[in-house]
Formats: sequence, C-alpha cells, structure tokens
Amino acid sequence: MSKVALITGGTRGIGAAIANKLKTDGFRVVSTYVGKDESAQAYSKQTGIEVIKSDVSYFESCKAAVAEVEKKYGEIEIVVNNAGITKDRFLHKMSPEEWNSVINTNLNSLFNICRNVIEKMRAKGFGRIVSISSINGLKGQVGQTNYSAAKAGIIGFSKALALENANKGITVNVIAPGYVGTDMVKKIDPTILKGIVGQIPVGRLAEPEEIAALASYLVSDKAGFITGATFSINGGQYMQ
Repeated sequence: MSKVALITGGTRGIGAAIANKLKTDGFRVVSTYVGKDESAQAYSKQTGIEVIKSDVSYFESCKAAVAEVEKKYGEIEIVVNNAGITKDRFLHKMSPEEWNSVINTNLNSLFNICRNVIEKMRAKGFGRIVSISSINGLKGQVGQTNYSAAKAGIIGFSKALALENANKGITVNVIAPGYVGTDMVKKIDPTILKGIVGQIPVGRLAEPEEIAALASYLVSDKAGFITGATFSINGGQYMQ
C-alpha cells in the first residue's frame, strides 16, 4: 500500500511542486491550504491530489486535518512542513500581529502538525519529516525579523526532533531554499527582481521542481541515514 504524505501549503509554489513530485513517486498525497477555495479546488481537479482546508497556525485545525487524512487513507508516514507567510517590516515599525502571525504560521505550525503524527510514527518505527526553511533563516534579512526568526527556528526544532526520534526509524530534515521562481516571486518588480538575480552566482532563480527533487529523496527509503541536516539550495548566494 502507498505511503501517505501530508504537505502543508501544498497547492501552489514550492508546496505544489513537492506534492506533484511525491504523487509521481507513488505516494498517496494530501495537501493543506488556507487561502482561496476556488484555486485550491482547481489544483485538486488538475492534479488528482486531495486538498484539505486547514489553518496550520492553530493546533486544533491541524489535529482535525490529520484525523481526516487518517480516516480516509490511514496513518501519515510522510510530512512536509511547507506552509508559510511573510509580513515584512522593520522591527521598529512591526506590529505584534505581524510578528505573531508569521511565527504562528511558519514555526508554531511545525509543532501543531508534528505533535499530531509523531506518536504513530514512533509506534510504527518509520517516518519522514521535511520542513522548508529559507536562506533568510540562515543569514537574516532586512525587514524580516519575524520571518528570519521563524525560519531559523525550524532548523533548531528539526535538529532536536531528529535526535529524539533517530532510533525510531524517523528522519527529520530541513531544506533552506534561496529565491525560487514561484508565481509570487515572478510578480516582483522586474528591476528589483533583476537585482536579486544579480546576487545569485548561478545567475538565475531556482525552479520549484529543483526543491521538490530534494524533498523526494529525503522522504524516500534511500535517505534513512540522513537526519538532522539542513540543505541549502540557493545557487551559491549564501555558503556556510
């Protein structure tokens, strides 16, 4: 029977590319979304991937989504924490709402999802958890104290969770992309976008499918000896 994979924020951009790839790999994939119902349903119809509306910033919403997936398909063995938002502003002008909403969606969501699947993964002796961080969680970015803090927190969370579950057949890893050619990024003012690309040594944006290819490997049986790792895909823009 196909393993069940849950992708948060999996109906567009990087999340959709990962969901599409895992479906091609033979997983039974379910994607969550919180935004536009119409576009999410159109994505589902186009790809055959089921979508569930769930606000990952709330524990009970995640609990309900996990229960729904389990009822239909069985226990979740693969999780990709991809959901994320931005509310950019200099800290001296940032509101508590702008701080909290980004932390809740981008970081607290990992607890909300993983807490609802980890016990069954441990009991089964298998699990794959991949979380999407960012180049800006590694190096910081002006106007993104909230986003950078959340994306850096993903790395610390994942290292600790990896240590807790390494002897249970569960791996926990992080992908930290640089600038990716999603619809959102492509809508940036061309002059600004040209400046961004100019800072990338390979001279272009990443394709969402390039991120998905790594996620595909990390959730596979072949990646059982990789855990607690953070993989940068940024075209050489930031090297550690």
